[in-house]
Amino acid sequence: MKDPKFIDDIDTCPPIGRTATLGLQHVLVMYAGAVTVPLIVGGALNLSPEHLAILINADLLCCGLVSLLQALGIGKWIGIRLPVMMGVSYAGIAPMIAIGMNPEMGLPGLYGAIIAAGLICFLFMPVIIKALPLFPPLVTGATLLSLGTGLLGVAIAWAGGGYGAADFGNPFYIGVAGLVLLVTLLVARFARGFFSSLAVLAGIAAGMLVAVAFGKVSITGLDAVPMVEMVRPFQFGLPTFEPVAIITMTLIVLITMVESIGLFFSLGEILNHKITRSEFKRGLRADALGATIGGIFNAFPYTSYAQNIGLVGITGVRSRYVCAAAGIFLIMLGLLPKVAHVIATIPHYVLGGAAIAMFGMVAASGVRILQSVDFRNNRHNTLILAISLGVGMIPTMSPNFFSAFPKYMAPFLQSGVLLTVITAVILNVIFNGVRHSQLDLSDDPAEAAAPPELGMAQSSARP
Repeated sequence: MKDPKFIDDIDTCPPIGRTATLGLQHVLVMYAGAVTVPLIVGGALNLSPEHLAILINADLLCCGLVSLLQALGIGKWIGIRLPVMMGVSYAGIAPMIAIGMNPEMGLPGLYGAIIAAGLICFLFMPVIIKALPLFPPLVTGATLLSLGTGLLGVAIAWAGGGYGAADFGNPFYIGVAGLVLLVTLLVARFARGFFSSLAVLAGIAAGMLVAVAFGKVSITGLDAVPMVEMVRPFQFGLPTFEPVAIITMTLIVLITMVESIGLFFSLGEILNHKITRSEFKRGLRADALGATIGGIFNAFPYTSYAQNIGLVGITGVRSRYVCAAAGIFLIMLGLLPKVAHVIATIPHYVLGGAAIAMFGMVAASGVRILQSVDFRNNRHNTLILAISLGVGMIPTMSPNFFSAFPKYMAPFLQSGVLLTVITAVILNVIFNGVRHSQLDLSDDPAEAAAPPELGMAQSSARP
């Protein structure tokens, strides 16, 4: 029987017009988060607007494909078949930039590592399920806190005009970034319901309008961009496979799976649906396959988006076909290069204002998870957190600290998030051991209750 809190059952498809409208709402909620990561990574790699547009189109296309994979599934093996929207994970930003900036790897090395990482996680899913207890709240919270604080440096640099800007720190740049942040806060504070979830998008729009009004934005060449164009695999060259980069991205995909585990539990609570072990496996397989799809189509690893799960609770619409409709909209957007070209012209200082809020939320989500950790009665936890954060902040505080090490280790040593997660996992095992009860997944729906340790918010801050 249908839960009276909800309008639709999970497996019921509403009328087409209503399904399309509700699906578009999901797209609006996640759109800013979906396009921000390619803008950040592409900007850090100094890609041209044309290449940035390729990244954005590819990312939107893959968001749609992987969302369809989760919502509709393939056979009995792939897809959780719940109202889930998939978007690029923020956890991989720093290591992806490090790999992409390595002249011996570049984008072909990055995409080869993402493809291999997805395949490794897909093939070794039984082992991964057993290894997830190595990532309790102490580890995930420390990782997210390190990730957020490290990324704030990127946000601040963007707010000042961007890396290498000749007039870095121009009061106009800082003023526009401040305006973006102010509008974001005002909308988040005073808007209600669905509109409050568009706070970051509203902030970016306000900053873009000011930049356009002052003649700071150029869309030269837009007329030459085709209205519709297919996203082609390997547009940046055939992938190469470097062992260190593969290990790095495998850890990132594993982290996105930990994110998804927490959100699947949260979604199950919202839907009053107890998720079984087989559903978890199908969902995580879609995560892994999503990374491989992303690597093939010049995109990134993917994970569930928290704001879309929240939207399910707000609207009471839990039909998975609504998310499938949203996936189709995202695929259509991925085939419109003119839209991506315009988005690629957003100035760094506009994105910087939004990024301060989003990356700060990443750090805040880590703090929120750490609230469930026992620091009062277990002094070892404080030590683990302190050392993990200290090690993880090395690349941010002293970028040349590991400069004398071999270049092939750069993707690992220059990633604060990887240094944090590895340090935290090792120290946690040494001091606290492995508590298998932290991941209690059962095939019996009556037993598939969400343990407090994994009832956590999405680690990647989404607008």
